[in-house]
Amino acid sequence: MASLPKRFPDRVDVASVRAEAESLEPGEEAGEERRIAGRVMARRGHGKLVFLDLVDRSGRIQLLAEEGRAGRVDVDLGDVVGAVGKPARTRRGEPSLAVDELQLLAKIRVPLPDTFHGVTDVEQRYRRRHLDLLMNEDSRRAFELRTRMVASIRRYLDANGFLEVETPVLQPRYGGAFAEPFVTRSNELDADLYLRIATELYLKRLIVGGLERVYEIGKDFRNEGVSYKHQPEFTMLEWYEAYADYYDTMARLEELVATVAEESIGTTKVTFRGHELDLSSWRRVKLVDALEEQGLWTRDAQELRRRLDERGVDTSQDHTWAQLIDHALSGFVEPSLIAPTILHDYPIELSPFARTTDDDPTIVERFEFTVGGMELGNAYTEINEAEEQAARFAMQEDERAAGAEMTTADDPDYVDALAYGMPPTGGLGLGIDRLAMVLTGQDTVRDVTLFPALRQR
Repeated sequence: MASLPKRFPDRVDVASVRAEAESLEPGEEAGEERRIAGRVMARRGHGKLVFLDLVDRSGRIQLLAEEGRAGRVDVDLGDVVGAVGKPARTRRGEPSLAVDELQLLAKIRVPLPDTFHGVTDVEQRYRRRHLDLLMNEDSRRAFELRTRMVASIRRYLDANGFLEVETPVLQPRYGGAFAEPFVTRSNELDADLYLRIATELYLKRLIVGGLERVYEIGKDFRNEGVSYKHQPEFTMLEWYEAYADYYDTMARLEELVATVAEESIGTTKVTFRGHELDLSSWRRVKLVDALEEQGLWTRDAQELRRRLDERGVDTSQDHTWAQLIDHALSGFVEPSLIAPTILHDYPIELSPFARTTDDDPTIVERFEFTVGGMELGNAYTEINEAEEQAARFAMQEDERAAGAEMTTADDPDYVDALAYGMPPTGGLGLGIDRLAMVLTGQDTVRDVTLFPALRQR
C-alpha cells in the first residue's frame, strides 16, 4: 500500500458543513469547496454512486461519492478518510457533501462491531474505551459534557478571585480524610510516601501564606473498595476561602452547581437515578433532625447499636459511637435525601477539622451535600487554631485506640503552619466524577471515568 498522508490541513468540522448544507434547497449544491475528515461509519450503494456516512467529533454527514466525479471509492467501513467537496442537499432533503476528492488517511485492520447495536457489552466498553467512544455517540457526548463541566467550574472559581494551584500527590503523611492510602517507596529519600487521599492540608497552608482563595482540581487515591460511586483513583475539586464560614460556603456551592449545570447542559433540571431534580433548589437539613426522622439519633452507643441491629445492620466492625453514627448516616440518611440537600451540623467525633458551633461544643460547622441519595461532597468552617487542631488529632488517636481503623493521622507540620495564624476559612471538597454522573444521568462512576480501574481478566 502506498504511504498514507501525514496530515489533512484546512479541514472544518462536520457540523459546520452539515449546517451549511441544511440551509440549501433540496437538489441544490453550494459554490464553495469544503474539506472535512472523519471515520466512515456506514456505506450504501454500489457502482457509480456510493453513499458514505462520515463521522467526526462534531457530528455526522452523508458523502455523495459519484465515480465520474470523485473517482473509484475504495474505502471500507471504519476507514478514516478526508473528503473535499461542496455542501449539498439531496432531492430528498438529506444534508450532504458532494465529493470531488476522497483521500484515505488511516486503514482499519479489524472489523467494527455491528454498527446498529454498537458496543453493548459493559465489560468491553470499560476495557476497550476507544471502541466504546468510536461506536457509541452517547458515550462521546457524556465525556464531552464532563469536559465542559470542569471548564465551567474553573471559570466560576477564576471569576470569583480563586487561584488554581497544585499540591503534592506524593506526601510524607496522608491526611484530610478518613481513608486507607496507597503507599510507595522513594529510593532517593529512603522513605515511604503516600498517594494523597485529599489536598486539604496543603491547600490550607496556602491560606496561612496569604493566598486567601485557592482551589485544586486533581486526582486523589484511596486504597479501598469499588462501587457504583467509588473508584480507587478519582477526581476532586477542593477550594478554601479566607474570611468565610460554612454558611458562605453553602451559598457558593449552590451558586456554583446551578451555574455549572446551566453552562454544561443548558438547564438546572436533571434526571438522575430515576428522579427528576432541580439543581437550583437545595434543602438544608440538620444532621440530628435527619437521624431523628429515621429513629437513629442517640448519644448512647449501646442504644444506637441495638437500633441498628434491629434493622439487620451488621455492626460487628463498628467499635465506637462515631463509627455507628457514620453507619446510620450512610445506610439510612444519605439514601433518603433524594432532592438536592445540604446536611449540616455534625457531631465533633466525625469531623477533626471543623470548628464547633457557637451554641453547642459537641457539634461542628460541617455540611455534606447530596443529590439523588448520593453524597457529592463535604465542607467545613475550618479549625484555625493550632492548639484546637492538635487536640482534635489527639481525639482521633483515642478513636484509633478504641478500635476505629479509619481515622486521621497526626500531622505536626500542619499544626505548626496553623501556629502562624490562619484567617477564618471555609473549605469544600466536591467529587468531580459524581457531579458528572448527575449531569449526564449515568448510574455508575465507571460511565464518567474514561479508564476506570478493573480487575485483571
